[in-house]
Amino acid sequence: MDVFQEGFGDRTDLKELIFGYLKYWYWFALGVFCMIGLAYVYNKYSVPKFEVKSKIQILEEKGASPEMTVFKDLSFFSGKSNDVLDEIEIINSRSNFIQVVRRLGTNVVYTAIGDIKKSEVYKETPIKVNFLAADSLIYQSKFSFFVKLDSKNSFSYRVEESDAPVVFPYGKNIETPIGDIIITPDDRYFNAYQGQLLKISLNPLEKVAQGYKNLVKISNIEEYSKIVNLAMTHPVPQKARDILNELVDVYNQNAVNDKKEIADRTFSFINERINSISSNLSQVDQSAQEFKTSRGLADIGSQANINLNIGAENQQLLENARTQLNMASSMKGIVDGAEDFSQTLPANIGLSDPSVTNATAKYNQLVQERKRLLKSSNEKNPMIVNIDDQLKGIKNSLQSSLNNTVGNLTLQVNNLSTQQSRINSKIYSAPKNERALRDITRKQETTEALYLFLLQRREESQVALASAAPKSRVIDRAHLADDAPVSPNKPKIYLAALVLGVLIPFAFVHLAKVLDNKIHNMASLEKLVKNYPVLAELPKVDKKKKIVLDGDSRSVLSESLRILRTNLDYLVKSGPAEEKNNVVLITSSVSGEGKTFVSSNLAAIFSSTGKKVLLIGADIRNPKIHDFFDGGSKEKAQSLGLSEYLMDEALNENDVIQQATINDYRIDIVYSGKIYPNPSELLMRERIETLLKKVSQEYDYVIVDSAPLMLVTDTLLITPYTNHTLYVTRADVTETKVVDFPIALAKEGKVKGLCFIVNDVKEGNLGYGGKYGYGYGIKTKKWWQFG
Repeated sequence: MDVFQEGFGDRTDLKELIFGYLKYWYWFALGVFCMIGLAYVYNKYSVPKFEVKSKIQILEEKGASPEMTVFKDLSFFSGKSNDVLDEIEIINSRSNFIQVVRRLGTNVVYTAIGDIKKSEVYKETPIKVNFLAADSLIYQSKFSFFVKLDSKNSFSYRVEESDAPVVFPYGKNIETPIGDIIITPDDRYFNAYQGQLLKISLNPLEKVAQGYKNLVKISNIEEYSKIVNLAMTHPVPQKARDILNELVDVYNQNAVNDKKEIADRTFSFINERINSISSNLSQVDQSAQEFKTSRGLADIGSQANINLNIGAENQQLLENARTQLNMASSMKGIVDGAEDFSQTLPANIGLSDPSVTNATAKYNQLVQERKRLLKSSNEKNPMIVNIDDQLKGIKNSLQSSLNNTVGNLTLQVNNLSTQQSRINSKIYSAPKNERALRDITRKQETTEALYLFLLQRREESQVALASAAPKSRVIDRAHLADDAPVSPNKPKIYLAALVLGVLIPFAFVHLAKVLDNKIHNMASLEKLVKNYPVLAELPKVDKKKKIVLDGDSRSVLSESLRILRTNLDYLVKSGPAEEKNNVVLITSSVSGEGKTFVSSNLAAIFSSTGKKVLLIGADIRNPKIHDFFDGGSKEKAQSLGLSEYLMDEALNENDVIQQATINDYRIDIVYSGKIYPNPSELLMRERIETLLKKVSQEYDYVIVDSAPLMLVTDTLLITPYTNHTLYVTRADVTETKVVDFPIALAKEGKVKGLCFIVNDVKEGNLGYGGKYGYGYGIKTKKWWQFG
């Protein structure tokens, strides 16, 4: 049974909670209406944005270094995903976007100003603005102005939209803070914009490039895939297409330029070596010719062919080692001389050490990236400083590798030289002429072999220069992902507006409920007072009305008063049989909560049943009862009343009781009387007890309208002689913590028969008590209704 009651109570609380919010339905309706309206305006007048996509494939580098092919199968050299991620970073580099802005000239923006919306004019601009200042100044400047196309001969110019326009003919120099400009019309598109106001904005090149960099999204479709997607969202689809296409073109062109630069540097280096070896070869040929001529030799005998062949083979190895040593030493000299990182190093020159080849390629790549960044920045840029640090590290590593290579080759040359000396000692017994001629021949063959080797390398570098390929292949040129704009997303915006339209009023209502510390109706008061009865709640009425009771009235107030009368009558009759238990004290916390209104109407509602009722105005500090009877007559207020009765013992109760008639019903009233300076002392006299005891026997009900309980002590002086205390609270005025005061007095025994009433309740907050009666459903026609 307890569980059932608990669950029922939870459902009741939930229902009350829900209806507590639903009674503010008009705020929710207004919130939804306003938010949907704002969403409609936003969707209608916001500039739509479209998504443009492009797709490319990153191509593998081929033939960069024959020696590195050995390591292709090793995971730490494969770099499957890192290579693609590195290329994505290169594509998304700031320097690339700066080149894109320079090529497209998008740092100058033309905007058509409408009554509500603004739209960018791209490419098909009715005018052309020529800036006469240097590009270095234009690329760093920020400036905007307005132009109205009055006719094909003249236009109106202003810096701010609110400025007075100045008329200029087309082609005339106009002075601006960034230098002179010249505006010329484009007849192809002029007619479509004649009379239109245009805004021309010049923005810093780097800022525009950074903006594009933030807008462009670059990603690979899978971890090890070489397919890269590029996407950009922009109000002008054609502009987004041009930016993506130009970005890919810049990336590929930079890759081709990098390869050509390395090939050119390698070609120059090999040419220098060929010129040097060509001179040595000519000298060797001349020496052979002079030797044979001077000695008269036509042929060489084969007496020591075995030793000579061995010597020739060893000499070949020696010369190859010396060639490698010569190349390594030359390369070392170039590396040692590279101090400012402005030049690339020769690559693929034939050294057998793979670490030198790999380090050279990495060094050249960083030098080229450094050059591109220096075009739009300076050497103090953190990125350039970072590259310089990497170049220093690579240079040190390259120097170390070259030192090791030179040392190894020197050791190899020394070993071969020693071995050659041993072989030569065996040949010394051969004829002197043959040995000398053979030495010349060997030197001639070796020099010629080196010469042919370098010629081959030079041709290879030229082939690499001619066949330099881009790093990527375009799979899909930039295109619209969908004809429909991605922004604004109308369904989502309307849904968000609907949610906000509900949540915002809910938040305010909930906050008001959380911060609310007032009593609103009978239900809220019952939760506070718990064991003390709440007899009724009275609805809010017109302030001009005093006594509103009508014997035939079926209004909400009349029914509420009847409920109050019934409940109070039950309390009166529930007392001891030997006592009448009919003295009711009506009070409140402070003035203005309606205690006199309740007292007067309660007396009237009791008298309507034919009961004998006495209404006593016990608030002798600030009397109000006379306002409710006889039109608020001052004579009644100044007539004999309770104050005179308490002061003059010669007066009896009949001298101060006056009669009033409400709707043919009689009410006996004891007015407060004149206001004296010592009201508390008057109420402390025994005559108040005498009065209340005597009238309680003569009347069916005695209603005492007293002073506010929390302001003065007058009421507590009367409570010992009363049977019931009706404490009046006012909806939306009385604070919840106030009811603790009369409850505490009741527990201390200072107040008898404490019960509560809620006055001035709004119609929307009325509980079951306020809506009782058939008359509640009767409707009156409003002022706008006719017939």
